Amino acid sequence: MLNNWAFAFNISVPAHIVLRSFGSVWTMGVGWLRGKKYTTVQVASVAILTAGVVVSAWADAQSKGKNLDTTDNSVTDSSFSQGLAILLVAQLLSAYMGLYVQDIYSEHGKHWDENLFYSHFLSLPMFLPLAPSLSSQYQRLAASPPLVLPASLDMSLPERLKEPLIATPQSVFFVMMNAVTQLLCISGVNLLSANTSAVTVTIVLNIRKLVSFMLSIWLFGNKLSGLMMVGAALVFGSGALYGYETTYRIPKAKHAQEHANGEVGEKKTR
Repeated sequence: MLNNWAFAFNISVPAHIVLRSFGSVWTMGVGWLRGKKYTTVQVASVAILTAGVVVSAWADAQSKGKNLDTTDNSVTDSSFSQGLAILLVAQLLSAYMGLYVQDIYSEHGKHWDENLFYSHFLSLPMFLPLAPSLSSQYQRLAASPPLVLPASLDMSLPERLKEPLIATPQSVFFVMMNAVTQLLCISGVNLLSANTSAVTVTIVLNIRKLVSFMLSIWLFGNKLSGLMMVGAALVFGSGALYGYETTYRIPKAKHAQEHANGEVGEKKTR
């Protein structure tokens, strides 16, 4: 809610993307404060990945003719400062939440589907004060023109499916499709968080963010600039480095240490 509320405070979309790209740094910082330890390679890969996302966001903004400041180009504007503070609080809360969920999974089992349900169901009362606004917004969506199906889809769909689709306002249909894709996305995030660390989750989400940037450029016919290619190399390279460190080098070193300790124990027994 805070991440979305920030748009009401003169925060542009490119600035919003850049400011939220530091999730890995916040998560690692909060984890460090809570006693978690990270290797030098892990810290370096997160720093490089964050730089890559920032470079990519900057390139994306330039390709669309936008700047990374506020809408009136005044970063000292009080509204922008308020939005910046809201995003800062949101990032800190998100970082703590990721680590808290990780601790819950360790203590009670990796029931990601239960976490997905309760975290959304129990937050519904928070939207009650927004009921009038939500109602008026839905009325605007419902007043949109009916959905128009492409000719190929119109001919291939059976009548029992085509009739309700045609009767649905197009804006309502788009919201429904967005809800479905959001469900798939958040389900994947929760499943991933149940099987890996909070920092790894933010790493994967940052890589997904860059893929979204690149897809948006290709789908809308924009050219892939040199700056975007640099950002892509930084993100995918640092992601691979973090994956190598986390899934191969650290487990291998841990296994070698356990083996060495086992041999020492056998010698002492003899």
